[in-house]
Amino acid sequence: MLSDRARSPGRHGWSPITLALLGCLWMASAGNLALWRALHRLGALDGWRGAALAAGVALAIGAALALVLAPFAWRRSLKPALALLLLAAAAGSHFMWAYGIVIDSTMLANVLQTDLHEARDLLSGRLLLTLTLLGIVPAWWIVRAPVDWGRWPGRLRANLLLFAGALAVLVGTVLAAYQPLAALSRGHRELRHLVNPLNSLQALAKLGVGRPAQATTRQPLGTDARIAALAGRTDRAPLLVLVLGETARADHFALNGYARPTTPALAALDVTSQRNAWSCGTSTAASVPCMFSHLAREEFDSRDADHDTLVDVLQHAGLAVLWLDNQAGCKGVCDRVPNVNTSALRHPTLCPDGECLDEILLDGLDKRLAALPVERRARGTVLVLHQMGSHGPAYHRRSPPDAKHFQPECRSVALQDCEHPALVNAYDNSIAYTDRFLAATIRWLQARGEAADSALLYVADHGESLGEHNLYLHGLPYAVAPDVQKHVAWISWFSPAFARRSGVAAGCLQQRRDERLGHEHYFHSVLGLLDVQTSAYRPERDFYRACRQP
Repeated sequence: MLSDRARSPGRHGWSPITLALLGCLWMASAGNLALWRALHRLGALDGWRGAALAAGVALAIGAALALVLAPFAWRRSLKPALALLLLAAAAGSHFMWAYGIVIDSTMLANVLQTDLHEARDLLSGRLLLTLTLLGIVPAWWIVRAPVDWGRWPGRLRANLLLFAGALAVLVGTVLAAYQPLAALSRGHRELRHLVNPLNSLQALAKLGVGRPAQATTRQPLGTDARIAALAGRTDRAPLLVLVLGETARADHFALNGYARPTTPALAALDVTSQRNAWSCGTSTAASVPCMFSHLAREEFDSRDADHDTLVDVLQHAGLAVLWLDNQAGCKGVCDRVPNVNTSALRHPTLCPDGECLDEILLDGLDKRLAALPVERRARGTVLVLHQMGSHGPAYHRRSPPDAKHFQPECRSVALQDCEHPALVNAYDNSIAYTDRFLAATIRWLQARGEAADSALLYVADHGESLGEHNLYLHGLPYAVAPDVQKHVAWISWFSPAFARRSGVAAGCLQQRRDERLGHEHYFHSVLGLLDVQTSAYRPERDFYRACRQP
């Protein structure tokens, strides 16, 4: 960072307060293009009242940012703080504008947990241009600007005046525009998550201090779990594969009535698809911990501490458990059971460009299972396969060339630049590849029919927006997210031996295919399928229980 002293004798440089206010006004105006677009679409900026509202909103955002910067308006901290805020505002502006997302704590958690492969998918020329114009150029100017810092008593007085003045402006503008702001906020709660970069600061604060108990406390659960001794059981142990789908919206599965043939391989197998299944979150970071917990969404969101997960309880019951991940991790769910991440493996055909297709999860699977403890495998094995699935925005990377049945295909991560049919083609190709992967997994299970009573349960973590209402990807707050981000695929396959073992009648499931269910049923349904008895099990949340014959 260059010196803050004047560049020539007699030149005092910028006032720190002026520098801070210029940065705040830039972020409040140019950094909030997505907010202005949303307000324009709602008709809130029409006429002179709309112009007055826009001015008031910009002034309030600038004043709020000034409040944030006032404690940092010192020689060693103002320029770094301003530069970081400018870069955060530029990045937030790009993603909110390009994909129609909003930034809250869940979205920020997704960003912080993104791996290199996912980050690569988001890189584009448009991102670089936005970062440069909105963030890098103004940050570079601020870093180089000469500043007259003065002596510290005067600097303290000026900082206090900045804080007091910003607070007065914020309160005054909010009160002056209270009625239209309140109406907009009540009817469109997502708008508050578009206020940039205050949305990122609020999300960061919520992640850092919002739930400290959860970050440090984990309660044991299901330590009393055991396998029930049922009459008529075969000598074969159960082998249950839980496929954790990624970004798979239910309405793009032909099994659920979609007009395009996206699931021909599964249609040829004896599977059952529940067509009215709903997620407990709109992102992997929110949904996966929730669906593997014993709690419903509202209970999970208000919990005071974390608990052991489904895979922990299965391990408590003495079963062999293995989690294979072809994604950015299990979000803490599998930390206490054997787990392997396959996304960085090298395979000549399944990992052609440094990222592995989902069929890598089946490569060498027998050897992986054989390495699990023998005494546990004798009671039963649960294998979790976490897919890359249909993870966007690079949908074209989620399927191999021989699985691209729908053409032309969008091959850009700037989804708004693609024709909508091409975007849908790319997404549907990823669903068709999931169909192929699931069928291959079922065939693998069928080949082990004499050694185990096998079954497969596929449930997606969340859905996806494909340009409807100018929204892309996922991760909107649950209360305002469209159904396509929450309506997910849920598919069951039971071998004849497993069907007899569990007592679940396929015809009954077929009759209930339109009955609503959700991630809150997942934990308890898996325990019920495996006859695991524990105080953590709630029979009313076991979806398969109603179809279980004596």
